[in-house]
Amino acid sequence: MTIKRNRHTKILATLGPSSDTKDVLMKLVLAGVDNVRMNFSHGTPEDHKRRFDMIREIEQETGRPIGIVADLQGPKLRVGKFRDKKIALSEGMELRFDLSDELGDETRVQLPHPEIISTVNVGDRLLMDDGKVRVIIKEKGDDFLVVTVAAGVALSNNKGVNVPNVTLPIPALTEKDLRDLETALDLGADWIAHSFVQRPEDVAECQRLIAGRAKHIVKLEKPSALEFLDEILALTDAIMVARGDLGVEIPPENVPAAQKRIVRACRTLGKPVIVATQMLESMIESPQPTRAEASDVATAIYDGTDCVMLSAETAAGAYPVEAVKMMDRIAQSVEKDGLYRRIMDADHPATENMNTGDSITAAAFQVAIDVDAKAIVNYTTSGSTALRTARHRPTVPILCLTENTTIARRLSLSYGVRPIVTSDVKNFGAMVSSACEIAKASNYANAGDRLVITAGVPFGTVGSTNILHISTVE
Repeated sequence: MTIKRNRHTKILATLGPSSDTKDVLMKLVLAGVDNVRMNFSHGTPEDHKRRFDMIREIEQETGRPIGIVADLQGPKLRVGKFRDKKIALSEGMELRFDLSDELGDETRVQLPHPEIISTVNVGDRLLMDDGKVRVIIKEKGDDFLVVTVAAGVALSNNKGVNVPNVTLPIPALTEKDLRDLETALDLGADWIAHSFVQRPEDVAECQRLIAGRAKHIVKLEKPSALEFLDEILALTDAIMVARGDLGVEIPPENVPAAQKRIVRACRTLGKPVIVATQMLESMIESPQPTRAEASDVATAIYDGTDCVMLSAETAAGAYPVEAVKMMDRIAQSVEKDGLYRRIMDADHPATENMNTGDSITAAAFQVAIDVDAKAIVNYTTSGSTALRTARHRPTVPILCLTENTTIARRLSLSYGVRPIVTSDVKNFGAMVSSACEIAKASNYANAGDRLVITAGVPFGTVGSTNILHISTVE
């Protein structure tokens, strides 16, 4: 089976009850899914194992590498439970938040997080239920807070708590995360998505635990992480713009600018970036998105993102396949727009101070335009050549040929990269011949078409890209 995508932007879809069978997941892959996200907030190790096996079976049957993203839950902060499951709220109402195990009522709320109480100050805000409930801290004690309700009509059991503009003294990996991390690594996850990162030290700790067994994605959900963006980018392998919690903790009007800033910074460094959360939210219940949602997806693609993500749309929605098809059509439409190409071409990485590999891939991008090549072909051991090439957002596919299946899966997240697992080549002539045969067999080129090929000599040496070759397919 040969699946050829007609777009460069990748799609990451979340697996859940609506897509938890091989039949549905196969339809999602055929519709356009390039990578699968597994939400480790839910499920047992046995559930995860079954889903991993299902994904790998589909990978074998389609002959297409599929990246698996294991998304760790992180230290999700929540209120406790209420005697009647929820309470009514009104503006100006006064409540006590404390550490007591006693069920809450109209006068007090369980807040089983002493780190919140110890860190916040009078005048700070707490946001609950994705920002629907807002309170202002009026008084603070050693184990309690007194707050005034500023907005909200009800608060129910276990709703999430956000503390804007405050860096909390909590680890970005909980005990559950540590267990889930080992499960994901043992199963062979390609990417670990790291939730609620606040500081560079959080990234370094997770990287230490991963120990090279997978690649690392920082989910940007906290304003404090934005303050350390450059330092975090230097440490991580990829970024997810997780606009759900981020949009609660910073003003909504600031989210678009933050998204553009993050995407641009990732592209400059050649690190994949995913834009996520509420992209086609109405398609959880409707076969069509709103015009605003279609515009939101398009905006992320105009920004130059590597990948767009579906969450509940494919995990729990009534129309998972339709949601993927819609995202695929939006991406194709944007990428055909002349304005999109002008935006991409206006923001190429600077060419000064480049190393040899950077210079070769920059030249390959320009040469591909000049000779009307049908693809840029990278032979790579580590995947770094493909990432360098993707920074330029070329108009033609990047065929990444590697003998390493793990590298191929990881590159499924990157803009324009079509990873193909192939046998290693021993000399330059074999490399050119193999590239032409694969491009032709994969329907990326026909006889007489040109390819721009990059590779490193000696073969198999990481970071040695030093050859650019133009070849004509026979």
